[in-house]
Amino acid sequence: MNGRCTCGAVRFRLTAAPMFVHCCHCSWCQRETGSAFVINALIEASRVQILEGRPVEVPVPSASGKGQRISRCPACQVALWSVYPGAGPAIRFVRVGTLDDPGALPPDIHIFTAGKLPWVSLPEGVPAVPEYYSARKYWPAASRARFAAARGPESA
Repeated sequence: MNGRCTCGAVRFRLTAAPMFVHCCHCSWCQRETGSAFVINALIEASRVQILEGRPVEVPVPSASGKGQRISRCPACQVALWSVYPGAGPAIRFVRVGTLDDPGALPPDIHIFTAGKLPWVSLPEGVPAVPEYYSARKYWPAASRARFAAARGPESA
């Protein structure tokens, strides 16, 4: 799957399917995106190939207090992906809306639904949790193995 920022100065490719896709409804994501939620595809950093341009990393506070690093286009400032301390630098949370075909990656789970805006309806059949969740409970075994391999021995 290919993706890009709004102006096209940064283009990238996902060289594999994501491990898992979140739709986050927390108030922090709402503020950062100016929207009701954000959809992030979790994938190994090694599987995000930059085709053109060079994103800049911007440190941003987070609800955890540990912050995150958002990679943005230096020209149009669109957020392309984030790196969170909890997942580590080997994992990227790619903004699904930056992909050429965002409809191809529907959410596998809706998280932080306690902060969901009241007029947002969640689809039936997709897990939804009020806060965060256990990957052991929701992720496929192959995705958990990829995550552990990307993070190395400290994730075991």
